Amino acid sequence: MSIRPLSRPDPDQLLAKIIEDADEQDSRVERHGKLRIYFGSSAGVGKTYAMLQAGKRRANDGVNVLIGIVETHGRSETAALVDGLALLPRKKFGHHGKSIDEFDIDAALVAKPDLILVDEFAHTNATGSRHPKRWQDVDELLNAGMDVFTTLNVQHLESLNDVIGGITGIRVNETVPDKIFDAANEVILVDITAEELLARLKAGKVYLPQQAERAAKNFFRKGNLMALREIALRRTADRVEDDVEAYRDKESINQVWKTDAALLACIGTSGSESVVRSAARLAGEFGGRWHAVYVETPALQRLSMTKREQILGALKLAESLGATTAVLSGEVIASVLIDYARQHNFSRIVLGRHAPSSRLSRLFRGRYLHERIAAMRLDIDLIEVSTKQSPSHPPSTDPASPITTSTKRIHWRAYIVTTLACLATTLLATPLVDKLDLANIVMFFLLVVVFVAVKYGRAPAAFAAVFGVLLFDFFFVPPRFSFAVSDVQYLLTFAVMLAVGLITGQLTASLRYQVRVAASRESRARLLYEFSRDLSGALQVEQVVTTTTTLLEPTFRAQIALLLPDKNDRLTASASLPNSVANNATTSASFPQLDMAIAQWSFDKNEIAGYATDTLPSNPFRYIPLKAPMRVRGVLAVRPDNPSLLLMPEQTRQLETYAVLIAIALERIHYVDVAQGALVNIESEKLRNNLLAAMSHDLRTPLTAMIGLAESLSLTNNQNTNTSAEIGHNLAQEARRMATLVENLLDMARIQSGNIRLKREWLPIEEVIGAAIQSVKAAVATRQVKVELAAHLPLIEIDAVLIERVLANLIENAAKFSSPDSMITISAAVKANQFSVAVIDAGTGIAEKMMSTIFDKFSRGENESIIHGVGLGLAICRAIVEAHGGKISAANNMIQGATFTFLLPLGTPPTIDTSHDEI
Repeated sequence: MSIRPLSRPDPDQLLAKIIEDADEQDSRVERHGKLRIYFGSSAGVGKTYAMLQAGKRRANDGVNVLIGIVETHGRSETAALVDGLALLPRKKFGHHGKSIDEFDIDAALVAKPDLILVDEFAHTNATGSRHPKRWQDVDELLNAGMDVFTTLNVQHLESLNDVIGGITGIRVNETVPDKIFDAANEVILVDITAEELLARLKAGKVYLPQQAERAAKNFFRKGNLMALREIALRRTADRVEDDVEAYRDKESINQVWKTDAALLACIGTSGSESVVRSAARLAGEFGGRWHAVYVETPALQRLSMTKREQILGALKLAESLGATTAVLSGEVIASVLIDYARQHNFSRIVLGRHAPSSRLSRLFRGRYLHERIAAMRLDIDLIEVSTKQSPSHPPSTDPASPITTSTKRIHWRAYIVTTLACLATTLLATPLVDKLDLANIVMFFLLVVVFVAVKYGRAPAAFAAVFGVLLFDFFFVPPRFSFAVSDVQYLLTFAVMLAVGLITGQLTASLRYQVRVAASRESRARLLYEFSRDLSGALQVEQVVTTTTTLLEPTFRAQIALLLPDKNDRLTASASLPNSVANNATTSASFPQLDMAIAQWSFDKNEIAGYATDTLPSNPFRYIPLKAPMRVRGVLAVRPDNPSLLLMPEQTRQLETYAVLIAIALERIHYVDVAQGALVNIESEKLRNNLLAAMSHDLRTPLTAMIGLAESLSLTNNQNTNTSAEIGHNLAQEARRMATLVENLLDMARIQSGNIRLKREWLPIEEVIGAAIQSVKAAVATRQVKVELAAHLPLIEIDAVLIERVLANLIENAAKFSSPDSMITISAAVKANQFSVAVIDAGTGIAEKMMSTIFDKFSRGENESIIHGVGLGLAICRAIVEAHGGKISAANNMIQGATFTFLLPLGTPPTIDTSHDEI
């Protein structure tokens, strides 16, 4: 009977649970409502019926339940459930002359029940509602602390909309984001068979007879209903699976629950592709998810490059077959696999079957992997598949790397040094034979074994142990200078000495290897820290390029090119290469192999391309897109001196990490530039507004005096000639024009500073139009002004003074750009629930290039023109109209002239009580 150690919960999970409990306790002060969704495959399965039944049960338990909105669709059984529950009156909205009843969210917030029932979660609200979608209304109710029950069909989920549309041939426009569905506290599936639903449709329990007949020919076909039911069941199962995982994490449950058909495929050093393909077939048969992992132990890290390429090829194959892949590390493969399976709740592990071996070989090698897993975890099913070897991969054509050559040279030198060390120990210990016991002399040889193991590794240490035993026997054990042994006890000494030497060498070599691995990881971490530190201080793109090439080239022993896009999103080598290329002749010679077409493809598609990928793998460079949170910022092109390094998972992961850091640095620099530009614009705008305000205030007083003096000059006839009177009249007219200009400058400065305040009143628009025409009588001069008002115009809530200013500016603008004998038309009507006012002229129209800037400040039809003005009138119009919550636009007429139209919110005019009017 084996005793298994107790499973201790993860301390990080316990800490997270404590924090979560504290957050829940704090949230009780301000409660957030809970959302329950009654989910179904289509209309008619009984979602609304089930929701009303649950609402009645809650009401019977003393909960304050309110029906916000329920659509019965003429179903008597559903309508019967409404009786006995409080029903919220619907709110009426006007739409194209029709009245539409909608959910009244304001009344619901005032009533604030404990539970509110809101049918049709994906419904689109009528124009004029607070939110475009009903699920947004529900979100506001939840934030107000109310629990909500609602209903949803599977075809209304955003991620499934196109899939279901392709099956049914009908694509709905009302959708709900999947994140809203996943965030619901409860999802209850309401399900019936396709046959039962068709029977309900035929009996008139889904739609009225005419609708039912039309639905049966289109959406409600049996094949459609079965497919929708399958999709709804799978989506609900995915949701429940997420709930199970969240519960397991919260409760720190380590035991594997066999709730799904998930598979974990274990990739080994041989037969990996067979295991991957078998696992993919099993996952397809079970209809479950599957992962493929490779556990890299210290022993496996010394595999040849050919073996590593086979393993990486198997991982790549698994990815192409739909698996999630991972490279794990650890000392014991079985323990690592069990921890991974427990963490991801895998109930089945797929392993390769090995040929049976003799008892003697198993005695030295130990148990098979499946036997170790079975001994450790009895709640996991093990599946063994055949590992019949496929044709072996051809040997790598890459030249031997410097590491391999160096290793071979060190290998032979290690044995030579080991031999010399053992001989030197023998020479040093020979004079001490008469002074020391043989047991102490043995220690010298063991010391040599430890030294060799630390310096050269496991195999030279084993050689030192065997050679040391032979030397000790020949030179020190009586009879000396022969391999004969006079005392049998020395045989035990030899065995112990050899065993201690081998064990010591093994442990020392393993420790040496682990130290080397730890040093390598520490070096990578240090380089990553230095790289992120240097990038965090970069303020220009050139600094990012320099940091990238300076640190990454020696780290990966590779040629690095950072390709950045121009304004047209076209990658250019000139953006990042000149400095590095100019300073490195070798790099310059090999950079012609950099393919900008592949780099552009990688940038546009946001996918890795080049060497050892699925896209143009023959190119020696690997092109890695720089993925930033907002967009792709460029491409990192890498060509290592030893291309096989790009096949190593740790190198690939590290390279992708560097690419992410580069992308974030480039995006940060971009937004720093944007912020600096915006700050400069804000300060410039502020300075200009201050200048405008100062000028207008300082010019107002002398202009008023000039107008008064000019009018006095023109009216004085006893001493002045007619010429002087005309001069005085013209002077007064120009002074008024300048006063108008200064008034516009002052108004624009006031609007820009945010000091504009509306004094709204309900007025007839004809009064405002008449006042505006009267104020610009001099500017209109000989032109005819025509007013066209639609019949029965309602009152409009406006600031009369400001809207009069808008009309005056539009009329003056029409007069400036039209002939003196032309007509100016002013019209007013109600269009699409908005109050529309238009000023139409018969002038020269608006140039095409001015259409986008016509309402900007200081925008004029022509830079040099005899027409006076500085281009502020239309900018003031736009600011005033937008302050009223409206919009203004301009367009050329079909024949001649232009039309300026502004739209204002219609609102609801006050009711005038005429009951006390005198007859």
